Amino acid sequence: MKLNYKRTILVGFAFFLISAFWQAYDATIPVILTNKFGMSQTWSGVIMALDNILAVFMLPLFGAFSDKCNTRYGKRTPFITIGAVVAAVALIGLSFVDNVQLKNISAVSKIDDPAALTVIYETQSDRELQTPEGERFVLEDKFTKDEFVEIKSVKDDKTNPDYTNYVVPARQAYAADVTENKPAALVTFVGLLLLVLVAMATFRSPAVALMPDVTIKPLRSKANAVINLMGTAGGILVLVLGMVFATSAVKNAMMSYTVYYAVIAGIMLTALSVFLLTVREPKWSRQMQEDSVALGIEENDAQTTEKRGLSSSEKRSLILILASIALWYFGYNAVTSKYAVYAGNILNMDYNTTLLLAQAAAIVAYLPAGIVASKMGRKKTILAGVIMLATAFGFASFMRAGSSVLVMNCLFALAGIGWATINVNSFPMVVEMCSGADIGKYTGFYYTASMSAQIVTPVLSGALMDKMGMTVLFPYAAVFAALAFATMFFVKHGDNKVAVKKGLEALDIDD
Repeated sequence: MKLNYKRTILVGFAFFLISAFWQAYDATIPVILTNKFGMSQTWSGVIMALDNILAVFMLPLFGAFSDKCNTRYGKRTPFITIGAVVAAVALIGLSFVDNVQLKNISAVSKIDDPAALTVIYETQSDRELQTPEGERFVLEDKFTKDEFVEIKSVKDDKTNPDYTNYVVPARQAYAADVTENKPAALVTFVGLLLLVLVAMATFRSPAVALMPDVTIKPLRSKANAVINLMGTAGGILVLVLGMVFATSAVKNAMMSYTVYYAVIAGIMLTALSVFLLTVREPKWSRQMQEDSVALGIEENDAQTTEKRGLSSSEKRSLILILASIALWYFGYNAVTSKYAVYAGNILNMDYNTTLLLAQAAAIVAYLPAGIVASKMGRKKTILAGVIMLATAFGFASFMRAGSSVLVMNCLFALAGIGWATINVNSFPMVVEMCSGADIGKYTGFYYTASMSAQIVTPVLSGALMDKMGMTVLFPYAAVFAALAFATMFFVKHGDNKVAVKKGLEALDIDD
């Protein structure tokens, strides 16, 4: 048996465009909400959590819908096409509404403009505000108008702390006042945002379910590694574009995103075009069914196309796998969502390099993780990954300011490898237990488990950090990783099935 890498890469273009979208969305929407609409971090966080909340309900729903869809283009392709087009168009629409709000706050929208700083000071000088680090202040107690107007965003080639701590909160307060008086732009923006999120949710499960639709069961870990690499490539491309457009630069905090979003939408539609021109879903799905029968993985075509019930033992395994998915997301997502703050306050380290190393290690580990699983089994490979994750988080619990940066980077690299090992193999374990008629539904189960954890763990870990101190973060993550090992240990189904080869033609598959 040999994975058809070209076919898998072409199928992966659907996940490529999904990852490209989310990279742009997560990097820019919070900035728009806070800088231009003056939204608090709390309410911005609520808006940013909407995608996970919607995903819990919509991913299983549309996964199951796609299972029942039967068109000449296939089960998944119609959802991918419609969802991607609507999301791309609505994304550009968001930039137009953003431009309307930019016009509403035009009096303060120019960075380092004395006239803009004067307006900010005259309207916000006697108001109690808060710095990004939580310090409460009144502007007129800190600066005279002349001093305030002289503040520049960059000082000595670095971001000026006075600008970050005092100008930005005051400008955001002004934007909040304007939004309160002219709420139409915010209402329209949030409405379009919901449309974008619904559009993305309609095709994520179908897009991911397409891989097992066209890949025989023993090769799905390898195929999932390729799909993950395609997603990573989409995210990296958008990161590069962010550098080109300088979306994170202080000078561009009030920039128009129309051109940037148009380029992102163009990338999404280009990836969709490649997908539509090359992927032959019905044909490849039929070939997968025929190969499964020829290799003895399934006894007949009906097993791959008809629904089947799970035995009590299989149900227990499915529940344990989903519990494991939720538990390791509880640990890992808590770290990724809180580490930037933790690194600054507890470790006195730069967080960017550390997180980048974790991502780089994961990229390198994707394909080897799929290959190892094909040799020793998915369950054992996942358990090894969970041990790596728990070990990395456990040792990181003892790191403090003055600790070795090299050691911390090595621990995060180990966590990245462990995470890749887990991710590549966990989804194939879930869909291993279902027939072809239920792949979309079971894909939805997988995302329900992961998304639910990602909704709860930032709140839970944050509450514990508030109550017990920030140093609880890594012990928290290590405990959940250990719990995931315990639940995964008792899983008895969903692992690789060794194919029974029939004839010389069964020695190789490269169609």
